[in-house]
Amino acid sequence: MSETTTLPVVVIGAGPVGLAAAAHLAERGIAFTVLEAGDGPAAAIRQWGHVRLFSPWRFDIDAAAARLLSDAGWVRPDDDRLPTGADLVADYLQPLADLPAIKPHVRYAARVTAITRLGLDRLRTTGRDAAPFLLRLATGDDVPARAVIDASGSWYTPNVLGASGIPAHGEADAAAYLENALPDVLGRDRDRFAGRRTLVVGAGHSAANTLLALVELAEQVPGTTVAWAIRSAGPARTYGGESADALPARGALGSRLREHVQAGRITLLTGFGVQRLTGTPAGAVEVSDGSRTVTADRIVSATGFRPDHTLAAELRLDLDPVMGATRALAPLIDPNEHSCGTVPPHGADELAHPEAGYYAVGVKSYGRAPTFLLATGYEQARSVVAALDGDWAAARDVQLDLPETGVCSSGSAVGDDCCGPAADSSAAPAGRGLATGVPGGLLAAPLTLVSLGAGTDGAETGGCCG
Repeated sequence: MSETTTLPVVVIGAGPVGLAAAAHLAERGIAFTVLEAGDGPAAAIRQWGHVRLFSPWRFDIDAAAARLLSDAGWVRPDDDRLPTGADLVADYLQPLADLPAIKPHVRYAARVTAITRLGLDRLRTTGRDAAPFLLRLATGDDVPARAVIDASGSWYTPNVLGASGIPAHGEADAAAYLENALPDVLGRDRDRFAGRRTLVVGAGHSAANTLLALVELAEQVPGTTVAWAIRSAGPARTYGGESADALPARGALGSRLREHVQAGRITLLTGFGVQRLTGTPAGAVEVSDGSRTVTADRIVSATGFRPDHTLAAELRLDLDPVMGATRALAPLIDPNEHSCGTVPPHGADELAHPEAGYYAVGVKSYGRAPTFLLATGYEQARSVVAALDGDWAAARDVQLDLPETGVCSSGSAVGDDCCGPAADSSAAPAGRGLATGVPGGLLAAPLTLVSLGAGTDGAETGGCCG
């Protein structure tokens, strides 16, 4: 047995998909180490723990994880109940991370800054596949591995506010006015919004979630005003299927948002692409699309997320130039062609790179596409672990049974958001409204819908739909 084959498989990230990969590795008896940048599991989800998903528990739990937990006496939550992000951590992910089969193999405060091959840079070919991987941590430690499953997500690399894919003029200087997706408007972040003018930018469900919370705050605190800027000509995608939506909580979100816009509680700006931000002497910021200007005290940037592939710069990745996913996966998840409910099942074959033994899974695997489902991430993890175990029959037996409407969440969306209609339209198709992408692929309920995808105008994830 070579030295490389005795090394562990390293999983980057202890979120839902990373821990699912750990559960499958544990079931197969494969040595593994989980490297998590935070001080506990699901550090990103804890940041939006106030959000209630609109996908019920039955879509949020990995099968291998459930088997390990059940063997330890875990009581599974009600499959039909809608958890919050905090529930997801407390009732599922923390118990999973604490299992004796997993806990000793998880390292917290272990942020990966680079991945390479031991003794080889990207140019070297001879002996490459036999060389161990080497992961450099922010602490300076090096961790060897026989394979790498990158489930680090995209929550910490949000899209810019600028409408052209690069920062708007003055965006960096206006950082003090900006909020990332899903602030806790009614909780810990209340004081930053109460009695102030807030502009929400983005057409996904993370934007919708924040808008509804701001309206509720405006009813409680005089002087709180809410404006909403989207690049599209109308908000139909965000409103979604409403009463025709197969997920009632998701449909109710769109209906409530429409009601508030029509009643004037939210000022809607359509066709608004942010071009410039300028601070004012009064301590506010002016946001311009080139022809119109809005003055705000706070700006919530719910414009989605993008993957950070720089830590794998010394690996041989074959990424689609548009999606930022593998070339095999990109056409299967293209939001111009698919909603998250129509993405076909896929696994190790579609996730493979020329760098043998490296796989990105979860929302990061989708690049900028917002069509990710948490359940899809679990199936990716199962397939990749089977492939690393040499069980190619299981790795290629990829199955996913989901309603066409999807069970997305977050977060977290590209075209505008996860699980939205695949093509531009003035109304969402009946039964397929928009879901959002949450970091990890989850979905929110009536007041708390998430969209954290890799979208440009929409939000969702972490985007993930789950």
